[in-house]
Amino acid sequence: MQGSLTRRSLLKSFGMGLGAVALESMLASVGDPRNPRESRLTHFPAKARSVIWIVLNGGPSQVDTWDYKPELQRRDGQMLADADPRTGFFETTGRLLASPFQFRQHGQSGTWVSEIFPYLSRHVDDMAFIHSCFTRSNNHSPALFEMNTGLSRMGFPCVGSWMAYGLGAQNANLPGFLVMTDAKGRGLPKNQAQNWGAGFLPGIYQGTRIQSNGSPIDNLSSSAGLTRDRQRRLLDMVNKLNGAHLERFKGQVELSARIEALELAFRMQMEAPEVLSIDQEPPHIRTLYGLNHPVAKQFGRQCLTARRMLEAGVRFIQIYSGGTGNAQSWDGHTDIAANHRQFALETDQGIAALLADLKQRGLLDSTLVVCCGEFGRTSDSQGSRGRDHNPNAFTAWFAGGGVRGGVHYGKTDPFGYRTMENPRHLHDLHATILHLCGIDHERLTYRFNGRDFRLTDVHGNVVKEILA
Repeated sequence: MQGSLTRRSLLKSFGMGLGAVALESMLASVGDPRNPRESRLTHFPAKARSVIWIVLNGGPSQVDTWDYKPELQRRDGQMLADADPRTGFFETTGRLLASPFQFRQHGQSGTWVSEIFPYLSRHVDDMAFIHSCFTRSNNHSPALFEMNTGLSRMGFPCVGSWMAYGLGAQNANLPGFLVMTDAKGRGLPKNQAQNWGAGFLPGIYQGTRIQSNGSPIDNLSSSAGLTRDRQRRLLDMVNKLNGAHLERFKGQVELSARIEALELAFRMQMEAPEVLSIDQEPPHIRTLYGLNHPVAKQFGRQCLTARRMLEAGVRFIQIYSGGTGNAQSWDGHTDIAANHRQFALETDQGIAALLADLKQRGLLDSTLVVCCGEFGRTSDSQGSRGRDHNPNAFTAWFAGGGVRGGVHYGKTDPFGYRTMENPRHLHDLHATILHLCGIDHERLTYRFNGRDFRLTDVHGNVVKEILA
């Protein structure tokens, strides 16, 4: 009893300097007999060492971004013959709504791009487009679960956690999985931290969120008056007591996770502040990312931070554009033109700069960049100028990391309403991401409640047509 109280006392004292840096999600973890962060061998040679997934939260419209439909433009206002009122979350008119944006062809691939992406249009020859994506939910919360975990209900590990579990960490001083949410203070996406949760995997694989306001990570600095020497001695004493307790009561995996979390938090205090600081970046790089642009600078800052984290060895980075609420994300229910112009202006320059910067540094070939939302939008209107949710058709694009640029795979119907050729579920996108990182999605499993689970459940096929 006395030893237990001493351990709690020391943990409390030591934790004042570490806070929630890496500990808060570890306490509900289940066990893994291996060193949880040790870098592990891939199933086969990997094309990508790291992944950056840009989430256009809210559901961008495929027919207003990357899936140009001339027939939709010609038949504006006419009735859509097979319009289904159950497609969206609300009720649509059944009348076709032409895109308010002009489209032009770009690059050697002749890719049609909406006018709202003047910067990204320069990179289409490095991008592979999957136009035939679909999901099973027309509501944000389950669709976000499905996009992140493959299943539309809570409690399952997300793709970043599976990556961290399967590959381990490249840098012992930083988490293997980082998340950045909307930089304009719109709040977290629906489901909040469950979008980057580890589910039943050990909690060490939970995503670590970088905040847009205040300290990027809570309590990243040591408490006043607590020197690094003293902090190290306190941690050694805590580890000694915890180790003795673990020896006495073997198999207490929560305690193992706590020990690893405290060690990681201590190491992060040494390296993370420097990596997170972009002040040392030269002026031309800051300009490239739009840091001098009043609208684009905040998302550009996140993209630049992602590049720095990637260089430091972070394995998986997810960046969310948009928070909650119709006006707070790509959820253009009432005015698709105003909504998409705003969010494209915020994100276009930063994402394009990320691709250009990775390429000029020789990092794009080993970095997989993925971009999509949780679903698409209807081709018929909601009200007079908006579009409702559409799980039956949306576009995702991949770049770098073993992907063939300038490729277009899959098709929707002439109005972009439904997938028509080569439908691909999110299980297929997940299988492709893992494959490019050297992981066989059928072999990456975790036993929980007597069953071997995997990210793709019992589904998933690699989209080989986009691979280099």
